[in-house]
Formats: sequence, C-alpha cells, structure tokens
Amino acid sequence: MTPLVAPLVATAWTSAGNTSPKHPLPISPVPITERVAAVAAAGFTGMGLIADDLRAIRDTLGFPALRDLVADHGLRHIEIELLEHWWIPGASDDVRSLLFDAADILAPAFIKIGSAPGPRIDDINALVQPLRELARQATDHGTRVAIETMPFSAINTVPLGAEIVTAAAHPAAGLLVDAWHVFRAGTTLDELRDALTPEMIFGVELDDAAADVVGALFDDTVDNRLLCGAGTFDLSGLIGVLRELGFTGPWGVEILSSEFRALPVDEGLRQAAGSALAVL
Repeated sequence: MTPLVAPLVATAWTSAGNTSPKHPLPISPVPITERVAAVAAAGFTGMGLIADDLRAIRDTLGFPALRDLVADHGLRHIEIELLEHWWIPGASDDVRSLLFDAADILAPAFIKIGSAPGPRIDDINALVQPLRELARQATDHGTRVAIETMPFSAINTVPLGAEIVTAAAHPAAGLLVDAWHVFRAGTTLDELRDALTPEMIFGVELDDAAADVVGALFDDTVDNRLLCGAGTFDLSGLIGVLRELGFTGPWGVEILSSEFRALPVDEGLRQAAGSALAVL
C-alpha cells in the first residue's frame, strides 16, 4: 500500500494484538510476518517492537531475517523498547544487551527507555552520568536513546525528562513525547514549549483519553486509551507546539485499550492510522 500522507509509526502495542504490559510475558500472539504485513498494509512507514518480542524473534526467525522482512514491506523506521532501571548498575544488563544486539542489525531510530515505577525522583544527578554513558553505548551500536516520561514513574513529566537530557548533554540522548503522558501528568502546552528544544525531540506518540482517569494511572494507560480525536486531549495544540519546535515526524500512534486489543490487528491498525491522520 502507498504510505499515508503524514508518515506514521505503529508503535509496539498498536500492532501487538491481544496482549498488554500487564501480562507476565507480553509477547504478541500475532506471527511477526503477519504483523509486519498488516502494519505496511495500513500505510504506516514504520513500527515498534518490545524486548519480549525481540527475544522471541531472535530465537526463531532471527534479526537479519526480520530486517529483510521489514525492508521488503517498505518499512523504513524501526523503534525498539523498553529499557528501565538503566542508572542502577547491573539492573538492566540483560535487556540492554538484547536491545543493542537488535540495534546492530535493525538500525532503529532510537531505543525507548523509561525509568521505574514509583514517586518522582528528587535528585537528577544520580541519572545524568548513567544517561550519558547509555547514550555513548547507543552510539556505538548506531542508535540513540529516548526517555519516555510517565506520570506514575520516577521521571514523571516531560519537563523533568528535558532537565535530565539537558544535563546529560549527549546528542544521542533525547525524549519521546507521548500525548497520554503529557496530559495525564498535567503538563500544560506552555510548560511543554518552554521545556523542549528541537534537538531533544526524538519521537512523538499520539493517542487520546477521556477526561477522567479510570482506576490507577497504569491501568488507565493500558486499558482505556482512545483513538486520536475520540477523547479530550488537546491534540491539535500539542501537534502545533511540536511543529513550532520543528518536529515533522514520523508520528507514532500508540493505542492501548481493552476494546482495541479485541479488534483484528489489521482493523485496529487501520483505525489507529485513520484517527491520527484526522488530527494531523
């Protein structure tokens, strides 16, 4: 299929089918060949994959065959995830090694990194040097690292993430700006504009949600996201700020919900792409 007018990326959970971050082993039940074909058929120019999927692919199809598969389907942008606890010595070594091995073959635009569940970190100094070193390692593997801030985690807002990235001062360390995490954290568009610089925006994820949180924030982000434009987020304002800062895409689309997971993957991808295009 001809790619859509605005370049879109089907982020990992958008194409994963009936699985979620709540599952003990959240490997996609969709065979990777079918998954890649469905992403391409919906018009996306790229896709994301989580570490659990990458481990399963490494042990079966293999990374070189995956690289060829995505290339054969015209997908030009790959993202891989998620590295957490990266500032704690030894805590992330297995996942770090897996993601770097994948990066050597797949050449992802960036590796998405999180932080850790729990309260906001008080002192960013403990994270600055580890982030700088992680970015240096990523460069050795031909990629970059992008912090995804989450309101229920130690790095809970984009402004805090931007402060850490600025202090690390490494060109391979940046941010992933997810609409859900921006608005559920209560970050205003003015605060976002003031915190970000063009060079630190490595990626963006679009999604939507109702005005009120249902249950815990983690449950809400996994089970209740909405298609773009179906909720209350000021997506046009967010997109406007990011464009003012020079971001032109590709635009990630990350839809997670109980309802979305029940759809056939190809139908979910079509709906996700259509909703993102409508707000872009």
